[in-house]
Amino acid sequence: MSPELSAIVMAFNEAQTLEAVVRDLHRVLNELTRSYEIIVIDDGSVDGTGLVAERLAQELTGVRVVRHLANRGLGAVYQTGFAQARGEWLSFVPADGQFPASILKQFVPLWDGAEMILGDMGNRHRSRLARWLSGAERALYRLLFGRLPAFQGILMFRRRLLDELPLTSTGRGWVVLMELIIRAARAGCRIMSVPIEGRPRHRGVSKVNNLSTIWSNLTQLIVLRCHLSWRGLVA
Repeated sequence: MSPELSAIVMAFNEAQTLEAVVRDLHRVLNELTRSYEIIVIDDGSVDGTGLVAERLAQELTGVRVVRHLANRGLGAVYQTGFAQARGEWLSFVPADGQFPASILKQFVPLWDGAEMILGDMGNRHRSRLARWLSGAERALYRLLFGRLPAFQGILMFRRRLLDELPLTSTGRGWVVLMELIIRAARAGCRIMSVPIEGRPRHRGVSKVNNLSTIWSNLTQLIVLRCHLSWRGLVA
């Protein structure tokens, strides 16, 4: 029998934080009394993340591990999550600990009224650089795709959207996820944006706030804009 929720933990070189994130997620999902699975996707880590994940899968019920033999990037992690998840609802949780599992307690009660639930942490408790990047990112989305639902953090959506909304984006970045949000918004899906709290990273370094990732995402966004314009989904 398929679980109600698939919580997908995205991990690349997060051996220091992964265990706390998975145990917190496991505790919260048990408190919600919903059927669930936790899928840890190790994206070719070289710091022992995979070993931590395998040990947690042996110790905790409902946890399984999928490992990429080499680092393939965030886009491939999302694609693997889409393919591996068996739940009616899907959520992706970074393994860096910046988003507490308690956020899912905000999302689950909204299931009856939504097909997609987006967290929006705004600029609270963020560095000046992070606030600037977030503002520039939102301005770019508006320029390329028009007005979109507020999103900054983690999300949850019905699995059937993956069957109904064909995704074309490839590459290492998060553009495939943005394509899903854009297509869902243009299709008139019921989308809610919910204020959430994040917390600062205490260990490790960001995998997304760097020039190479930003440039890769920018080029993918332009390709997506051209594709959606050709399909008549953006003006």
